[in-house]
Amino acid sequence: MKHANLPLPSLNALRAFNAAARLLSMSRAAETLSVTHGAISRQIGQLEQQLGIALFERQGRGIALTTAGHQLFTTTDSVFSQLEQACERLRREARDAPLVLSCSGSFLARWFIPRLGRLRQDCPGLDIHLTTTDEELHLPAGVDAALGFTSAPAPSGQNLIVLGPERIGPVMAPGLAPANPDMPASALLELPLLETLSRPQAWPQWCKHQQLDTQSLPIRQSFEHLNYMLEAALVGLGVAIAPQYLVEEDLRSGRLLAPWGFIETRDTLCLRLPGDTVSPRAQRLADWLAKALAR
Repeated sequence: MKHANLPLPSLNALRAFNAAARLLSMSRAAETLSVTHGAISRQIGQLEQQLGIALFERQGRGIALTTAGHQLFTTTDSVFSQLEQACERLRREARDAPLVLSCSGSFLARWFIPRLGRLRQDCPGLDIHLTTTDEELHLPAGVDAALGFTSAPAPSGQNLIVLGPERIGPVMAPGLAPANPDMPASALLELPLLETLSRPQAWPQWCKHQQLDTQSLPIRQSFEHLNYMLEAALVGLGVAIAPQYLVEEDLRSGRLLAPWGFIETRDTLCLRLPGDTVSPRAQRLADWLAKALAR
């Protein structure tokens, strides 16, 4: 037998009925749901009108369920209990699932992995799954946060947490460094320069800041990824232009030198998050990143 596709009662009306049926009191149901007694009474009245049958009857100063009310309560109580359990299970899974963080392979290898142990020590219980992307600050499905450089505002429906300014500068192996530490920046134009195709504007930005001619830069070789360019600089193939964040360990160890220091660009290092609100664990990660980057 084919039944007419009648509209279901509203969820609010069913919640009001379920609370009143469980407590056998509209006043207590109103307190439980943080609404007024009148709101509960209206919702149940509308539900009875839609179903065409009484669900409660007066019993002295209180109320009691009718036979129909008992039948409906058996179903609603079971369904709401299942919904609560399912929602709690999903919340628990979301809490227990690792936060998926996306960043460039260069940032992952040169900055994040060397500090991963410190993150676990500083933020116990914050489980991070790291993944790489060639697309700056990309947030595909399944990614909870993206780390990268940008000067653009966050797209609609996303959050952008600024972690710090981007600083770039020339770095080179000690064998290529000028003997005179006070050598002017123009001496750089006599050295082979290395660039990365992902950041073609880096050398022109730095040279413009130093008031150097950007038309005749002696680019020796271009690399697809910044990490490859830095490896080439480490073995003395030329001078690389790189974000300071990514060469800090090499500078500390003396494997690379930065004779002319670093300049700030218009970009900032940001954490991009989906949605209009920031979850507690994403905020925890952002706070840790900001402190770690400032060290």
